[in-house]
Amino acid sequence: MKYIVLVGDGMADEPLLQLGGKTPLEHANIPNMDRLAKGGEGGLVKTVPDGFPAGSDVANLSILGYDPRSYYAGRAPLEAASMGVSLRKNEIGFRCNLVTVKDGEMSDFAAGHIKTDEAKGIIERIDRELGNDKIRFYPGVSYRHLTVIDSSLIPNLSSITYTPPHNITGLTYKEFLPKAGLIKDLMEKSHAILKDREYANMIWLWGEGKAVELPLLTERFGISGTVISAIDLVKGLGILSGLRPIDVPGATGYYDTDYEAKARYGLCALKDYDLLFLHVESPDEAGHNKDLKEKIRAIENFDEKVVGRILDGLAEDFRILVLSDHPTPVASGKHSSDPTPFTMYGKGIEPDRMESFCEKEAKKGIFIEEGFRLIDRLIYGNALTI
Repeated sequence: MKYIVLVGDGMADEPLLQLGGKTPLEHANIPNMDRLAKGGEGGLVKTVPDGFPAGSDVANLSILGYDPRSYYAGRAPLEAASMGVSLRKNEIGFRCNLVTVKDGEMSDFAAGHIKTDEAKGIIERIDRELGNDKIRFYPGVSYRHLTVIDSSLIPNLSSITYTPPHNITGLTYKEFLPKAGLIKDLMEKSHAILKDREYANMIWLWGEGKAVELPLLTERFGISGTVISAIDLVKGLGILSGLRPIDVPGATGYYDTDYEAKARYGLCALKDYDLLFLHVESPDEAGHNKDLKEKIRAIENFDEKVVGRILDGLAEDFRILVLSDHPTPVASGKHSSDPTPFTMYGKGIEPDRMESFCEKEAKKGIFIEEGFRLIDRLIYGNALTI
């Protein structure tokens, strides 16, 4: 038996006037996800527990079967694992965005989706000028990087709010800087160093957390598994879960990602592994950019070039789970903690009343309040009572 989890990051949304009251999922041409919804079961799943930040870290932790109330320790430790950086007990990791600030506002939280090679040079410069034996900067992919700081330098960590930059696009960024202390100082100094750049002219630190250890998913279910994602967050979470990461050429985490290559590599991996966790970031990026056209296009590409290709290439018994990890409504450009639609299809899965894959139809299905239990249903079939 093969188990496949396909995550279209941020696909879920809200009804939009410009779509006649439909959501992007309702409007999009997605015959493969509709086929799964009609032939399998589905519903809504709450991947972000009450009181937790609505982000891909919490949501994908749930999808992989970990209760965030027990295992969530911040975003940065997951990204550190992907980058091969081991956090010591006395260290705190921060997600380090390269951002563009202009006229006092957060102009672009992704620095124009800067190329990785160019970003590497900038982060290395910041490390030379601001780093030391207790503060280190590690280059990642595009605008996404890592900062590791000795916890003795931030004694009041829990009392400080670190705002995700994608939540303040177009707003006065200084209002969202930490009120005082080392983190504010590093961010302001980085702008002084990079101020002559047109874009990528500041770092923004957030997503703080300490080292985390997860019980291995592979041992829990007695299966082998692999993870495919262009972003360090999901890749790191997979690594900590016991999944082997596979790098796919052309996987960028943006609109131009090579969807078909991800599907090809995923199918190839299923020859050797029992479980495939495949994540696509582009719908989420379109949501943050408030770009409805690109979000619909990303959803349709995900359906045709990932879901469709995977289904066409499966040659043995399988169960497949397709879902959005959380909504990223284009109206707000921010993550939402609302329940998100899912569909499950394959051997041992009895069909239900859903006719297509969208938020409206998902309300006809089951509701899973504790999202971390969804993977049990995938592994054991929907005879399982949740």
